[in-house]
This record gives sequence, C-alpha cells and structure tokens, in this order.
Amino acid sequence: MQLQGIDMFWKVFLITALGVLNVALFYRMVWSPYGLLVYQKLRQEHVQLEKQVQELDKQNLALSHEIRLLRSDDSYVEKMIRRRLHYVKDNEVLYVFHDAPSSSKAGATADEGKN
Repeated sequence: MQLQGIDMFWKVFLITALGVLNVALFYRMVWSPYGLLVYQKLRQEHVQLEKQVQELDKQNLALSHEIRLLRSDDSYVEKMIRRRLHYVKDNEVLYVFHDAPSSSKAGATADEGKN
C-alpha cells in the first residue's frame, strides 16, 4: 500500500513539474527577447525596410539614367540648365510661376532624354 502512495506521489510530482516546465517554455516562447511578439515586430520592420530599399533602388536608377543623359546628351544638358537655373537665350522671355510644382526633382523622366 505504501508503494502505491510513493508511485502516486512521483506521478503527481512529475505531472506538476512538467506543467511548470510547459508554462515556463510558453512564457519564453511568447514574451522573451526572442519570442513571438519580438519576431512580429522585427518582421514588420523588415517589410518596411524592404519597401524603403525598393524606393531607393528606383531613385538610384532614375539618378543613374540622368547621369548618363548629362554625360552624353548635350541637348539634355542645355534643357536642364535652362529649366533648373532659369537661363534664357537671346530674345527669349522667361516667365517663372511660383505656385507651379518644382521641376528640380531628382531623376530624369522617361521623355527628358528625347528631344
């Protein structure tokens, strides 16, 4: 009879110990510095950074295109000097509207290389 009591004690002790271990592991899985909540936050940051990288790649491509045009196309260079620095040729009149959107944004558009 006493042997059954000892076996029952160890069974209860083992189940209790495993229950405490499960609670501790669950806590670490969710709320620890390497848990699911931190993982979700890092995942969102990763998505935002990927979008930012894509935008920077687009800007880089546009600037590279503009550099190629500035190095190789004299008419484009003249066009940009006239537009950005407000240069005019003889017998020309320049009208500058302050409420118009700025044309000095970085990068070349698709039609700026064509003249």
